[in-house]
Formats: sequence, structure tokens, C-alpha cells
Amino acid sequence: MKQRLKNLIQLICSLVLIAHTHFVAAENTASDTDNVLNWAENTYPALFPGHKATQSIDPWLFRFYPETGIYAGVNVNDNNVYVLGGPWNTATAVDTLPNLVSFIQNSGGNTSISACNTTNVPDGIFYSQSGNVVTVTTNGQCIPAPDMNDPTSSNLCVTPHQTEASGVSVLSNNTITSSSLNGITTTIPGLPNPFKSIVDAGASVKHCTINAAPDSTNLVVNSDICFDITDSLSGALSSFPIDGIQVTPPITYSSSGTYSGQVVADCFTTDATTISDAFTGEVWVRQNNTFVKIAN
Repeated sequence: MKQRLKNLIQLICSLVLIAHTHFVAAENTASDTDNVLNWAENTYPALFPGHKATQSIDPWLFRFYPETGIYAGVNVNDNNVYVLGGPWNTATAVDTLPNLVSFIQNSGGNTSISACNTTNVPDGIFYSQSGNVVTVTTNGQCIPAPDMNDPTSSNLCVTPHQTEASGVSVLSNNTITSSSLNGITTTIPGLPNPFKSIVDAGASVKHCTINAAPDSTNLVVNSDICFDITDSLSGALSSFPIDGIQVTPPITYSSSGTYSGQVVADCFTTDATTISDAFTGEVWVRQNNTFVKIAN
């Protein structure tokens, strides 16, 4: 019985870890344009240096890079991607927007945004951006959950390391709007699934970032994610069934939510659960209403 209770506690802890994964958008021309231009910035920084905002002058969605004098964008009338300036003396069509989006996705191209480092995210997770709104999705599929013991893969929106202090502090909050936990149920009539409530509560946490990236000050992140967590919980499930709890693999957790942030004067005076410094790498966790430093 003690071993079963231990495994039950392990199961709950594992589910909470999965919930703490920070989710960080759309299937239209604007978001596809941002995906392509993000990829160009990451792949050809000599031509498209830095992260620039997308501008709109009908019929164009474009970015301008003053360092190189290059314009890159999409003509929404013909849905082609064009470049102008630098090596291109006239407006030059590179390819159609759908072709480039397909090429980038199939090649594993990096379309991450400067406010969120997505380098080590698991396969099957897709990002896109439109203005200050980012969406992360598994496109209706349940993918294997990332390794919760590896912080480089268990966080889907790792705050990029800042090379200098920005002086900006951002308090962020992730709110779950809908969720479902399948494969773990209670067999007591009328009793709600306590595990789902625990996971949802663990996901709706607040984090504050010191020296945050300027892009994150007004960032809104919408998520629609499904994880297959059967393998992640294999150890905890070894002693099931337990009275009142039915486990029927596969076990999946699906959630939709919205992550948003606001600028604050001092992270240490907020109700955040955790604090990190994107410049120094320091991390604090709230314990007994006091922030305790755990890493540097």
C-alpha cells in the first residue's frame, strides 16, 4: 500500500511538472508571412539582421532592414514572397508563400521569435506569429511529452539569454481556458477527476522575468497543445490500479490557454511563483512568501 501511495504521489508530481511547461500564431497570410520572415532572419542574418516588426501597406506585408537596405515581404494579391535592395536591384520574386512555408516546415527551419527561444522544442510543435500574438500548436495531434527533467526541452518558451541588462521586468500569467485528461479516471460516481484539477492549477501560474527581452512586454501567446504522457508516467503507473482510480493508456493531456505579460516595477513585490533574470541567469522560487535563490 505504501508503494502504491508513493507511486500515486509520483504521478501527481509528474502531472504538475507537465503542467508547468510554458506554452507559447495563425493559418493565414499574415502569420505565414511572419513565419517566413522570422526564418529568413534566423537563417540569413547578414542580409536580414535583427528582429524587425512586420509593416503593412496594401498590398504588401513587409519588413525593412536599414542596416542592409533590404525590403522583404509578401504581395497579398499574388501571394509571392519578394526581396528588394542590397543584392536585388529590382523587386525579385523568391517563391510562393505556401511553397516557402512548406519548405521551412519540412526542413525543420527555425521560425522562432526573438522573445522566445524555441531551439530545443520537441518535434510536432509549430510556432507562428502575427504582430504581438504568438500561437503554438500540435495541429490536433498528441505528441510525446518532452523530458520534464531537461529544462532545455521541458520549457516550450525559454526566455532567450540577454547580452545586456534591458531594465525591463515582465510579470506573465498562463491561464488555461480548456483542458482534458484522458486515460486516468475515477471510478467513484459523481467524483470529478482530481488529477485534471491538479494539472490545471499547476499550469495557471505566474512567472516574472527580470531584464526581459523588449519583445515580451506586450506579448500574447495562445496555445493549443496535446501531449501523450504515457511513457513519462510509466514508473508512477507500475502499481495501478488503485481503488477508485482507473488507468487506461494511452494517457493524454490536452489544453488551450493564453499567456500574457505586463511590465512591473519590481518582480520581488509581485505575486509571482518564480522569478528569473534573463541577463544574469539567476532564478528564485517563492517559499513561505519569500523568494529563495536556487540557481545562477
